[in-house]
Amino acid sequence: MDTLGRNMLRTLIRVLTERMFKHLRKWLVAHFFGHSRQRARLVSKDGRCNIEFGNVEAHSRLIFFLDIWTTVLDLKWRYKMTIFISAFLGSWFFFGLLWYAVAYIHKDLPEFHPSVNHTPCVENINGLTSAFLFSLETQVTIGYGFRFVTEQCGTAIFVLIFQSILGVIINSFMCGAILAKISRPKKRAKTITFSKNAVISKRGGKLCLLIRVANLRKSLLIGSHIYGKLLRTTVTPEGETIILDQININFVVDAGNENLFFISPLTIYHVIDQNSPFFHMAAETLPQQDFELVVFLDGTVESTSATCQVRTSYVPEEVLWGYRFAPIVSKTKEGKYRVDFHNFSKTVEVETPHCALCLYNEKDARARLKRGYDNPNFNLSEGNETDDTKM
Repeated sequence: MDTLGRNMLRTLIRVLTERMFKHLRKWLVAHFFGHSRQRARLVSKDGRCNIEFGNVEAHSRLIFFLDIWTTVLDLKWRYKMTIFISAFLGSWFFFGLLWYAVAYIHKDLPEFHPSVNHTPCVENINGLTSAFLFSLETQVTIGYGFRFVTEQCGTAIFVLIFQSILGVIINSFMCGAILAKISRPKKRAKTITFSKNAVISKRGGKLCLLIRVANLRKSLLIGSHIYGKLLRTTVTPEGETIILDQININFVVDAGNENLFFISPLTIYHVIDQNSPFFHMAAETLPQQDFELVVFLDGTVESTSATCQVRTSYVPEEVLWGYRFAPIVSKTKEGKYRVDFHNFSKTVEVETPHCALCLYNEKDARARLKRGYDNPNFNLSEGNETDDTKM
């Protein structure tokens, strides 16, 4: 009994060790060697564009400062908040120096030992710190009442007016930029999601490429329009190589591709016919193809009336031939429609022709079968009639 137990324990340890090394090998291959085999994308899965501009001339970079509003909106949050804080602190400190200079020139500081009857330009400014505090109170209109401008100096009145106007401009620009960035429709696009994979299967008797898209919010996108671009490298008859050549891909739903009723997840499809760039592809050759399918969804946000665009992309490894999407919409006993997002990207294998050309050849053969057979070896020969009654 002890020998049997030891053998079972050795077998169990060996199986567990083999499984552990197997999973470790898969993890190492996926994390260290798998990245080198990944295809380059122009558009990432979350819609960001993978492109950089090199050798841009210096005067072209100045154009970004001429369009300062768009430049500030496109900045990342850490840079925007740095500019936001620096703009206010810088203006407060700058005008603090001006108020200190006014008090210094007018000899209002305690170090000049002003007389009892001396009227300062600004009351209760005793140094640079108090000048900074007065600048802060003036620009943000706090107005504690302890420090205030007198009518003694015209220069102080001019600085007060200038700081008030400039403070309103800075406050309007920076607060407007923060509000505009928060309310950008780009954030609304985050709640529009595409399926992880695209699938190719038969739909309505036609071979189609299908993609699933869902709106995670209950608010609708008005005037939604969906379309695609196939990006690939082509060579012209003249020998010119065009990288990222764009080919239009038409996507439709059963009701068309205009003004989608986007209340529940939709399955959009592209019919693979003779005009489709996928027509000459097959299930065996699809993984060896070099293309990127970029899908766009344009619409207007119902709550803000702002136009937004959602995009994603698929490379050949993410296009599954011979699959369809699992159903996700059901009806409850209470009469409500329920969407199960657990099956949103789940696919089911179905019987599918291995190429579009085969499907159309099969349809042509069936059509000829219904019309009848043609026998090319059949020849009609005419002969002389004979009269059997004639003796």
